[in-house]
Amino acid sequence: MILVTGATSVIGQKLCDLLVENNKQFRAMCRKEDQLEKLRARGIDAVLGDFEKPESLRLAMKDCTSMFLVSPPNEKQLECETKAIDIAKQENVEYIVRVSASDANLRSLVPWAKNHAHIDHYLRASGIAWTILKPTAFMQNFLTMTKPISKGYLPQVGGKGLVGYIDAQDIGSVAYNVLTKGDHKLATYYLNGPETLEMKDAAKLISKAIEKKVRYLNLPSFAFRVLLRATGASKWLANGLIEQYAQVVAKHHDHDLGEEVLRLTGHQPRSFLEFAKENKGKFLDR
Repeated sequence: MILVTGATSVIGQKLCDLLVENNKQFRAMCRKEDQLEKLRARGIDAVLGDFEKPESLRLAMKDCTSMFLVSPPNEKQLECETKAIDIAKQENVEYIVRVSASDANLRSLVPWAKNHAHIDHYLRASGIAWTILKPTAFMQNFLTMTKPISKGYLPQVGGKGLVGYIDAQDIGSVAYNVLTKGDHKLATYYLNGPETLEMKDAAKLISKAIEKKVRYLNLPSFAFRVLLRATGASKWLANGLIEQYAQVVAKHHDHDLGEEVLRLTGHQPRSFLEFAKENKGKFLDR
């Protein structure tokens, strides 16, 4: 039995779809009643679980031997995931596949990158068998900028930095294969899309997909911070995003392309243009 945390995320949804299609035994964990009802309506064994409520995790893990571990980046991520690993050990979970980040580093000034590194170290020292997935930036991150994109501009602080953006659905496909095929224990996989792109390249591809000119605006950090805060981002999130794009991306510290998605799934990862076309309506803000 596999426990899928984050079952309603893009990654989790793809993983659940593949598990259903291939008749694998699993349990999906979600946080809200309406999500629970939708999963159960599909015949999926689903439970409510909250990383901040240890007893709900314990119940979700009951009788599970493997766990797919993913959680949203927030200020409690380190505490929540290390606690989940502790509970998994107590509940005799034998194997954890975890989504980390390609820029995870114990000394990183990007808060979630630092948290991911600490969680990775904690998992490796837990005594539970593990596989760690380290994707680069998600294509889905561009969906947080649909309003300015619909008005014809893409604001960022990424300079001319190159990123091998990955569609989160491909991470779900990798997770399925790692959880169900072959022995991937004690392996760390860096995951990326099929191409490296500058922000201006991403803007051009979105323009092509939506048939409307979108121009990249390389903003100064203070202006981007104001924009992020005005659109509801917390101070913690805004500062982290600026550090990630103005330092890691703009200063060319993102990792280069690899072929792990193809090797692990048997198919090429989705291109940015495919992603943009699929989300045309969202980028047009309608």
